[in-house]
Amino acid sequence: MAGNPLAYPLETTRRTALSRGLVLLMAVSCGISVANLYYSQPLLADIARTFHTSARDIGFVSMLTQIGYAVGMLLFIPLGDTKERRGLIVTLLIAVGLSLLAVATAASLPWLYAASFAVGVTTVAPQMIIPLAAQMAAPEERGKVIGNIMSGLLIGILLARTLAGFVGDWLDWRAMYLLAAVMMAVLAAVLRKMLPASYPDKTMTYGKLMKSLGSLIAGQRTLREASLIGALMFGSFSVFWTALTFYLEGPNYGYGSEVAGLFGLVGVVGAGAASLIGRASDRVDPKWMVGFAILTGLLSFCSFRLFGSALWGLIIGVILLDLGVQGGQVSNQTRIYALLPDARSRLNTVYMVTSFVGGSLGSSFGTFAWSLWGWPGVCAVGGSLTILAFLVWLVHRIVR
Repeated sequence: MAGNPLAYPLETTRRTALSRGLVLLMAVSCGISVANLYYSQPLLADIARTFHTSARDIGFVSMLTQIGYAVGMLLFIPLGDTKERRGLIVTLLIAVGLSLLAVATAASLPWLYAASFAVGVTTVAPQMIIPLAAQMAAPEERGKVIGNIMSGLLIGILLARTLAGFVGDWLDWRAMYLLAAVMMAVLAAVLRKMLPASYPDKTMTYGKLMKSLGSLIAGQRTLREASLIGALMFGSFSVFWTALTFYLEGPNYGYGSEVAGLFGLVGVVGAGAASLIGRASDRVDPKWMVGFAILTGLLSFCSFRLFGSALWGLIIGVILLDLGVQGGQVSNQTRIYALLPDARSRLNTVYMVTSFVGGSLGSSFGTFAWSLWGWPGVCAVGGSLTILAFLVWLVHRIVR
């Protein structure tokens, strides 16, 4: 390993190897791969018609995908602290490509549920790429690097809805999943060639690796706070995006899936601010950035509730929501990656698993609230989650 200039973590090569081009590749890779989790959201109404089922039942597709993502992170991401990351990333991309093919060929609702869960389990490559970038970055630039890559990730989340909306409108929802499977095969080939190898400093059995997660949770107060806030904020994010398709197709707007997807383009404005947030986190204590992000997310639900019957009200709310969720995530990850440098993959595992458990519950809450109370219920549930996030943040500032 000593003779390989692309092997990490070697301090002598870390700074020169993390070029702007490599950061861009990592950001694009995160965006393309994480998009697999969100193609279903603007297509839920179309999928429900295919299987002749209700909005409540089809909402389990998004929920199971995000639960699967949490399970996949728990099972696979800790390995990034003890195994070579590039090989893991490529293997997982191939696996998710096969899972996407299973969704595209689903012949029944149970098959669709199982395949959607498998997509979530295997779409975890982004959460191996982010700790790798944090490890390679110089400490004074870590927030900026994380912000740049997280911009790519969130833009991928948002544009996934736009792409899926158009493909669903012009072809059908199965075509979207076939296209996604092809993209994963191409991405696996590119990263196999372009990503540097990343060898860990230590070895640890899988059992000890998993047990150490509990020690990290018990011993790191900042990790507990960041993870709980992440879960609540991502839950509110999922509440909105899961219910949006049904709202836009309703009598107030009467739009199709392609318009629901176009709202992803609006959210890119907020996602693009992640790089600026990352730079600010290198200069301002990230904990204060987290508080600002939560309040921004709360304002978004005020806009949805008060002005959501007007298109401009939805647009303003989407920008604020994506800015708040993205700002909170970048700032929280900057905080936790500074805790224990040799455990960044495991720290990221705890944070992201908790966040996506919150996101999966948010998807279920969104369809449930829509089914029972309509748009006011969706706004109330999403807003309540952001209020809880602010209370968690406030308690941790008061109680030392």
